Amino acid sequence: MSRIKRSASTGLPTVNFSDHGPVRYLHLGTDWVQGSMWPDRPYDIHLDYVQRMMGWLLWVPPEEVVHLKAMQLGLGAGTLTKFCAKKLGMHTTAIEINPQVVAACRLWFKLPPDSERLQVVLGDAAEVAAHSHWRAQVDVLQVDLYDHEAAAPVLDSEAFYADCHQLLTHNGCMAVNLFGRSHSYVRSLEKICAVFGADAVWAFKPTREGNTVVMAQRTSVVPDPAALVSRALHIEQQWGLPAAKWLRVLAPAALSHGD
Repeated sequence: MSRIKRSASTGLPTVNFSDHGPVRYLHLGTDWVQGSMWPDRPYDIHLDYVQRMMGWLLWVPPEEVVHLKAMQLGLGAGTLTKFCAKKLGMHTTAIEINPQVVAACRLWFKLPPDSERLQVVLGDAAEVAAHSHWRAQVDVLQVDLYDHEAAAPVLDSEAFYADCHQLLTHNGCMAVNLFGRSHSYVRSLEKICAVFGADAVWAFKPTREGNTVVMAQRTSVVPDPAALVSRALHIEQQWGLPAAKWLRVLAPAALSHGD
């Protein structure tokens, strides 16, 4: 295990990684996993819940994906950022408050340097979401914001989700990782539904680890079932994600955990 020391000036958590078999994991000074990577397949997605953060692909015609703009609030191990930029060819911006995480991703998780297509911005996700600079500019917003204890989302207010809503384009979609106790999930889901409208919110069943990915559309659209099946097949063949399984574990959001 390698380690980056805690910054005395910022008080941000220590960043370290561990290797277990063929997988490398990112930690913020605890045993909780903040991200992962197969070192021999650095642009693939290892964890189930992170794969599900790509569920928005079901709503989008495959030929349009490359023209969309993605933003991640929380870099983690850079998995979503790498996948969107390298695998999908999207213009991708990641927002990360901890410079040690950015350094760790570049040193240990094969995050490419900034380019015309890929930018990592050091900043506070709440401030970025509230700022007018990116308003109505983001087609895909992926929110995965947890502290080193991974107990509940760092940003989880109705005001924050309203700011996220404003970031999205007309047909944009927000994907959020909600992890924790069931009552915490329900409270988070209620806030998202209050902002986006319950008819625009979809939820996966929880993973074995307890992660529930919620997707909220700026404009509610329910694709034709045949189109969903066709897109799922394309996603599996083109990008190696288990999209056919997604169709069995994704449904309109219900205000109770696991429904």
